[in-house]
Amino acid sequence: MHVRFDGRIAIVTGAAHGFGRAIALGFANLGAHVVACDVVKKELDETARVARERGMPLDARVVDVSDRQAVQSMVAEVVGARGRVDVLVNDAGGVLGQVGRPLEEVSAAEWRAIFAVNLDGAFYCSQAVAPAMKAARNGRIVNISSGAGLGISLTGIQAYASAKAGQIGLTRQLAHELGPWGITVNNVAPGFVRSNPTTEKQWASYGEEGQRRLIENIALKRLGSPEDIVNGVLFFASDHAAWITGQTLSIDGGK
Repeated sequence: MHVRFDGRIAIVTGAAHGFGRAIALGFANLGAHVVACDVVKKELDETARVARERGMPLDARVVDVSDRQAVQSMVAEVVGARGRVDVLVNDAGGVLGQVGRPLEEVSAAEWRAIFAVNLDGAFYCSQAVAPAMKAARNGRIVNISSGAGLGISLTGIQAYASAKAGQIGLTRQLAHELGPWGITVNNVAPGFVRSNPTTEKQWASYGEEGQRRLIENIALKRLGSPEDIVNGVLFFASDHAAWITGQTLSIDGGK
């Protein structure tokens, strides 16, 4: 199966590190012109530096996906400069440094903050690219959810599990709404992967026994890598997935 994205424009959010960086570089490596977005400028600049060293086309944009106007402005600039948006990957998200706590101790602000970046951001970005994709009668939207959206969060963070489950529902709904224009909307739900400082901290917190139990609960008895997630995203964005929409693909080593 040969996959290339030459001449295509891909927007990837959450591209400063982890899955987002790997996805952005994955598209650029296959010929796409990538617009990599995040709020963390220093790490986003590192993504851009890696791309330059490899001779890959990538533009870095500091954008807060929870800010609807900022998202609309960024997409308008991309469409104005490039004339189109072919692929959107909604990877921005995470737990924002929060830790699992009893339900009654979670503040409204903490609850809303996680929803804002994980679910509102995916909605705002999809909303912004929809007109250009409709005009082209083609497009690919890939949301990055989590195993927490299909089951429970390993961290115990209620808002994270809820927002990721909501993102899966958004995927199904948008697939039916945008399908008549040839736009597919799919979701990748990664299992636990050591991909960024947050997951490294989480891994360390389990201790040797907890790490062993986590791996024993995986069918393949090993952790995956960011590249495993990238491969699923590239497939959904490719022409090989042209008749697949509204789906959630668990990439978790088997549960």
